[in-house]
Amino acid sequence: MRRRLTLLFLAFIYANLINAQTNGTLSVSVTTSSTGGNYAPRNIVAIWIEDNSGKFVKTLLAYANTRITHLNTWQASTLAVAQENNRTDAITGATQSSHGTRTCSWNCTDYTRKLMADGDYKVRMELTDKNSTGNIASFTFTKGPNAQTLTPANVTSFSSVSLKWTTSTTGINPEVTESNTFVVYPNPGTGQFTVLGENIKSLEVTDLSGKLICKSVTPFINLTNQPKGIYFVSVKTDQTTVVKKIIRN
Repeated sequence: MRRRLTLLFLAFIYANLINAQTNGTLSVSVTTSSTGGNYAPRNIVAIWIEDNSGKFVKTLLAYANTRITHLNTWQASTLAVAQENNRTDAITGATQSSHGTRTCSWNCTDYTRKLMADGDYKVRMELTDKNSTGNIASFTFTKGPNAQTLTPANVTSFSSVSLKWTTSTTGINPEVTESNTFVVYPNPGTGQFTVLGENIKSLEVTDLSGKLICKSVTPFINLTNQPKGIYFVSVKTDQTTVVKKIIRN
């Protein structure tokens, strides 16, 4: 009985500390035009997400091939998180032979496929038709429980911009509701972690790149021999798998 009360207490604390994580989809549409470069109308273009601090989150679209390095701003954003030209789950293709309407969407996850917290995010766009930096645009939207449609003013090379944010029917990350029955303690920690919960069959720990670090059939995780940073533990039961974030200090 005492153990169950402890578990419920820790779950309550964790549920109140965790950032809100609304599920939804951001639909992006934009019409591109030339920068006046010597290769026009051929062009390369990228659309990606950054958080409010300017940190790369995920690429949504990247039409570029041999001249991909001339998308300098996108390249720098991905390099800043050691993920040069990362295109996980993105729409990809070769250099475009003409301009038109480009569409893509964001499912609220980062390049590791982890659901991002609610808050302000930036949709970044870059296009060039020359062997140097072209035109860049940035539009801010708020990820949260409220749907919104934004139609920012036209900027050079990017017109008829539409950002439509819609929430899912549940509106809440399944991890948030289900994870209240699982608590990692202490978290952050120095390497020794315990997963509290019922009917746990196994645990798997991965790093930010998705590399498997260790497995366990007990509720105990030992990361003392691993570098400091963020890890993810998949808590598996007979009915479900819940992914929890671990911070190893």
